[in-house]
Amino acid sequence: MLRILMSKIGEYKKETILTPLFMIGEVALETIIPTVMAMLIDEMTGESMAPVFKYGSILLVLACLSLICGAMSARYSAKASTGFAKNLRRDLFYKVQDFAFEDIDQFSSSSLVTRLTNDVSHIQMAFGMLTRMAVRTPLMLIFSVIMAFRINSRMALIFLAILPVLAIGLFVIFNIAHPIFKRIFKKYDALNNSVQENVAGIRVVKAFVREDYEIKKFNAASEDVRSNFTKAERVLAFNNPLMMICIKAAKDLICYFGAVIIINTQATALTTGQLSSLISYGVQILVAMNMLSMVFLQIVFSAEAATRICEVLTHEPKLVSPADGLKEVKDGSIVFDHVTFKYNPESQRSALTDINLDIKSGQTIGILGSTGSSKTTLIQLINRLYDVTEGAVYVGGADVREYDLKSLRDEVSVVLQKNVLFSGTIKENLRWGNKEASDEEIERVCKLAQADEFIQQMPDKYDTMLTQGGTNVSGGQKQRLCIARALLKKPKILILDDSTSAVDTKTDALIRKAFREEIPDTTKIIIAQRVGSIEESDQIIVMDGGKIRELGNHEQLMKHNGIYAEIYQSQVKGKEED
Repeated sequence: MLRILMSKIGEYKKETILTPLFMIGEVALETIIPTVMAMLIDEMTGESMAPVFKYGSILLVLACLSLICGAMSARYSAKASTGFAKNLRRDLFYKVQDFAFEDIDQFSSSSLVTRLTNDVSHIQMAFGMLTRMAVRTPLMLIFSVIMAFRINSRMALIFLAILPVLAIGLFVIFNIAHPIFKRIFKKYDALNNSVQENVAGIRVVKAFVREDYEIKKFNAASEDVRSNFTKAERVLAFNNPLMMICIKAAKDLICYFGAVIIINTQATALTTGQLSSLISYGVQILVAMNMLSMVFLQIVFSAEAATRICEVLTHEPKLVSPADGLKEVKDGSIVFDHVTFKYNPESQRSALTDINLDIKSGQTIGILGSTGSSKTTLIQLINRLYDVTEGAVYVGGADVREYDLKSLRDEVSVVLQKNVLFSGTIKENLRWGNKEASDEEIERVCKLAQADEFIQQMPDKYDTMLTQGGTNVSGGQKQRLCIARALLKKPKILILDDSTSAVDTKTDALIRKAFREEIPDTTKIIIAQRVGSIEESDQIIVMDGGKIRELGNHEQLMKHNGIYAEIYQSQVKGKEED
């Protein structure tokens, strides 16, 4: 885990090295100051100010140098820790971009957001502490103990006796607190999931007046986090009393035994100045121990965050491009050869069962089926968003698993029912399909998708700003923009997943007419609930329960008098009654 995290330091190695080096200088200077103070106290006879000027000047120089070293260490630490966090967040984000849907389902989107934000922040704080405090603390302990032994070895043993007590106490606290922190991060995921769902579905929440329910759900998740944090804080609260007991005990023992030695030896074995410096070293040792406890607590809290981050960084995506994968898709032909698919290999039920299809390049295919019949699952296998469990899917005559993923997906455009637009202008959103597209190309595909008319009515036309999610356009307008965006890719296969459900039948017909006339060589797969949207298709697939129940064109299926005919009659009858 440390090796993985340290590899993210990257271009900030210089700052990471300079931070502890300047900290070493600060610690060394600070540990010299009490010795100089002892010399000043012992040489002050009250007869001359010379010792004050002499040692005062030395102390001033040491203090200034220590301050400079501390400031430089803090500066480089800030740069190193923020840079480290930037690299870590970047690599996490890049890693997530390579995840398949199955990988995202495994971690959950809310958990990934928590790891990219909250967990990285904890690691950044821990990294800053480790490069400064984790260096300062042991050095301060070592230097101060050495200086104390130089003054009086018996007195210095007091500090060594205190250290094991503190170490045992911290170890016990760690063993109790760490499992609680593991639970807390999972509770954070649940809390973020509650917020994410609420914000994403705020229109539904308000439409159904479910604000009170959402508030209760959020409060429950928030209370869960609070109660677990309270348990952890109760354990960690023992750290401060333990530290204060050690500090007070050490100071009292030094003062008592130091006074006894001075009185019994008439200040020959230990001078007043040396006792003063021993007390100063004792304070430095115990302050260092206090810092150690702070570092320790931060590490305890960050250990689970580091584990969660490394889980993402070391996770191997379920879908990867093969070595020397095919770069060219010859045409838009699609073959399903005895395809069976399960979302979970251990699941008893298959989402798709023994699917056999032969789609010629340039054909228009309609897919009809009830909710949950696995229509969307079927088309997700074409551009390899999931891998088949059994059988094979062929595109352009080659198994999709033989293609380079980017090359395959560049030739397959998918327009979903729940379309996503991003904040930016209409042009910027459309150029997701082709970043090099000219203004003329953009207008052309928008005319094909029947979007140009409403765009021209907007104040800034194609430069109109869209809000995040495209909330300032209607559902039908959003669908048409997404169809135009897909067409800009000039794909060999175009998939419309119920993506004209929000447009009227006239506009739907115009879009299909444009497809027939303008992109005849593109294979078009249309998933729809309206029979009218797929009536003219070369083949119509009727799905139910993850299986193909009927297959043929409109006339053949009507003669078969099965599910398709029943749906057709019900929809036609409904129109006549209207």
